[in-house]
Amino acid sequence: MTPELRRTFLTQTGAGFASVALTALVADSLRAESKKPETMDPLQPLAERVSHFAPKANRVIFLFQYGGPATFDLLDYKPDLIRLHGQPVPASLRTNPDKVGGVFEHCKDELMAGPWRWSRYGQSGQWVSELLPHTAQHIDELCQVRSMYSDSSNHAPATYLMNTGAILGGKPSLGSWVTYGLGSLNQNLPGFVLLYKVGGLGGSANWSNAFLPAAFQGTQFRHEGSPVLNLQPPQELAGVQRSTLDFAQALNRKHAAKRPGVLDLEGRIASYELAYRMQSEALDIGELSLETKETQDAYGLHDDNKDKASFGRMCLLSRRLVEKGVRFVQLYNAVDKLGWDGHDNNTDYNTRNAAQTDQPIAALLADLKQRGMLDTTLVIWAGEFGRTPMMQGNGGRNHNPYGFTIWLAGGGVKPGSVIGATDEIGLRAVEQVQPVKNLHATILTALGLNPDELFSEHNGRQERLTGVAKSWETIPGVFG
Repeated sequence: MTPELRRTFLTQTGAGFASVALTALVADSLRAESKKPETMDPLQPLAERVSHFAPKANRVIFLFQYGGPATFDLLDYKPDLIRLHGQPVPASLRTNPDKVGGVFEHCKDELMAGPWRWSRYGQSGQWVSELLPHTAQHIDELCQVRSMYSDSSNHAPATYLMNTGAILGGKPSLGSWVTYGLGSLNQNLPGFVLLYKVGGLGGSANWSNAFLPAAFQGTQFRHEGSPVLNLQPPQELAGVQRSTLDFAQALNRKHAAKRPGVLDLEGRIASYELAYRMQSEALDIGELSLETKETQDAYGLHDDNKDKASFGRMCLLSRRLVEKGVRFVQLYNAVDKLGWDGHDNNTDYNTRNAAQTDQPIAALLADLKQRGMLDTTLVIWAGEFGRTPMMQGNGGRNHNPYGFTIWLAGGGVKPGSVIGATDEIGLRAVEQVQPVKNLHATILTALGLNPDELFSEHNGRQERLTGVAKSWETIPGVFG
């Protein structure tokens, strides 16, 4: 072929070569994606699986604010409550179309504003209480939902609802559903990790796998010292540990083969393998001393406030966990059994809990953003309910499930936005009212999961985090 003919040939077929190259790249991508199974392998339950559609986030950090914070003392600015401080509840707000009257039973007929100053922050100009000076610096990252309501005013049922979608125990938790649907990104660590000194009232039912396979139960990590106890074998057994485990697992599989479908057996086999693989990675992940002094100080790890330092370690460890590929991390703020539960002396409870959580949470947001992880990590801040604007006892506040604020950040949410509203004193949600199931549906959607398609057959029915199919909606405006 002459040089002239060769040039003509290449000119006419250049697009074809580009098409072939593109096809090859797409094929490689599809082959890589096809390695992710669509269904769970009982012996590899945490293997990464295909989402229902393109996700906005691939990891979750849930900052559970146990005890029910009074969010109109923190983020939901109510100038009318300040103006009406000490006065009876206006008659116009005593109407009872949604049974809100129950919150008056154990309160004085006296409105009580908090003593804290409020200022505007960020380009969005959102009001934030002086209780949260560090979070205020990140207000443009947050999507606030100010119109949440719960179906219970008692701690355990409301905590169950926020964590499992039902007010009664015995249902799989949010973290269990997420890892059941997606698996995890690191097979050497649990897919669902818990960090707490005091967990939610009601105990392990808040992070249970319930009728899902055992691998999806939340695993508690310690935030001081070794994150998981007893990971290292005695020195004299270390050399034969793998061969011993292989022998035990061979017997386990032989036993399980005669009992197909017994999920507890399959879960036990998988848990032994995970425990072996965790020995090196889990120990390394707890070495917070490897972080720079600047990072440790940002999270408050060496603060004189020991409660802040404790929560700061949890926040920093949560970043290290999601950075290593853990799918879902949930941490509880409480360092005692009360958390934000200020039935007396609301000022003291708010001051104490805000001082404990504000700086570490702000450091977590800044750290995720600086590392380029915030866009793909969904961060959620929420308690189980809110509190009354009326006084209870000696300057306290009662439980109030009818109107409270939560926020989300990262993971594709619309930053600097506010959705919904409570009335002028913060008593109940009145605009774009959102049940907890809508929050759950929004979280699943951010992860590329269709809430109706994420189910498990149990006792002859399809069980879902969000309940009956099509009974939910994603919170409008969260994703822009």
